[in-house]
Amino acid sequence: VQLQASGGGLVQAGGSLRLSCAASGRTLVEYVMGWLRQAPGKTREFVAAVSRTGGTTYYADSVKGRFTISRDNAKNTVYLQMNSLKPEDTAVYYCAADVSRTAAYYSDHPNEFDYWGQGTLVTVSS
Repeated sequence: VQLQASGGGLVQAGGSLRLSCAASGRTLVEYVMGWLRQAPGKTREFVAAVSRTGGTTYYADSVKGRFTISRDNAKNTVYLQMNSLKPEDTAVYYCAADVSRTAAYYSDHPNEFDYWGQGTLVTVSS
């Protein structure tokens, strides 16, 4: 599966952005999907994951209550709605997919997704 992330940009603190991840090559419903991010000088970290049907979601504590992951399997697209953005949310955001594990697995194993998109930069100014 190929993943194409989009929707990043520059936003002021307190603002919102919605990231999209379009999948091609395979049917999205086969995959657990996730969003991860990497800030400058830091290691990549888990942000959110969603089960194949969209019925179960997981979030990092740092984004819980502010970010929402969702998916539209008919459109082969996963979204990350980001509200109340903070300067510490500044990072390159990556979407990722895996066919073999459950969504719960990735909060503790964020780098073990099988497929990755190219990343989209989110910059939050103070």
